[in-house]
Amino acid sequence: MAPLTGPPPIGGDQEAGAGERQTAALRSTMVSVLVNTALTIVQFIIGVFGNSAALVADAVHSLSDLLSDFIVLIANRHSSKGPDDKHPYGHYRFETAASLAIGVLLILVGLSMVWSGYIKLTRAATLPPVHELALLTALITLLAKELLFRYLLRVGNRVRSTMLVANAWHARSDAASSLVVALGIGASLAGFPLADPLAALIVGLMITRMGWRFFYNAFDDLMDSGVDAATEERIRKLLLETPGVLGIHGLKTRKMGDMIWVEVDLEMNGELTILAGHEIAAEARRRVMAQEAVLDVMTHFDPVVRPPGH
Repeated sequence: MAPLTGPPPIGGDQEAGAGERQTAALRSTMVSVLVNTALTIVQFIIGVFGNSAALVADAVHSLSDLLSDFIVLIANRHSSKGPDDKHPYGHYRFETAASLAIGVLLILVGLSMVWSGYIKLTRAATLPPVHELALLTALITLLAKELLFRYLLRVGNRVRSTMLVANAWHARSDAASSLVVALGIGASLAGFPLADPLAALIVGLMITRMGWRFFYNAFDDLMDSGVDAATEERIRKLLLETPGVLGIHGLKTRKMGDMIWVEVDLEMNGELTILAGHEIAAEARRRVMAQEAVLDVMTHFDPVVRPPGH
């Protein structure tokens, strides 16, 4: 079983595609860094002086975004490297490892915020009143995070980067948490002082849940999980539609970062020459790699003996 020579995946030059993904990741992540830096500073200062535990919690969340942005930058640099002696399949899973790290980071940040919110709820009698400026800051943060999410998600989907998509949804979790913070601060200003620390606790739970999802999905990919049923069916259809392929079996896939590794047994007419069988397999590989994010297709030729008269 060996890979066949043929064109690169996604209908274009593989190195050019990797370069585009790296450039897009760098540009979009730097935008995220600038936004999160500004928000972290403003939220923390106003949260402290405005007596809003929820806004301080949201500032900590924004700080975790900065850390995840740096993880993305490091992963983006390493995942674009080509194969070497130690990593013959390339470094695509560096992105998966980065998503795993982001998940762990979110879980730790979320649990710490839950604990902090719980402590403040038990000391409600000593809580100072929240300043109105905290509410305005929370609303501005909400708008900024939602816009950042839409920008990062659009870039991630365009270049097919699960790492960028994960970072985008991290920004969306911030937008959702900022909404909770704004509601909590508003309720606190309306005469419900427990609403602010309660909002901080809820934000912590939301972050923990999001972190677990990222961690679980990335861990599953690192354990060589296959692609979803719809993607596998598209790959199967492309293989079966290749002229000369009479059937397939033993189709296996596994994720390698944002790419897919495919192994399959192709059934062909046993009377074909080795050269003819090779050309059919090469065409099957080309079709799959032109339509799906497939890194390579490993094939094995199974001869099918046709009965007389067929």
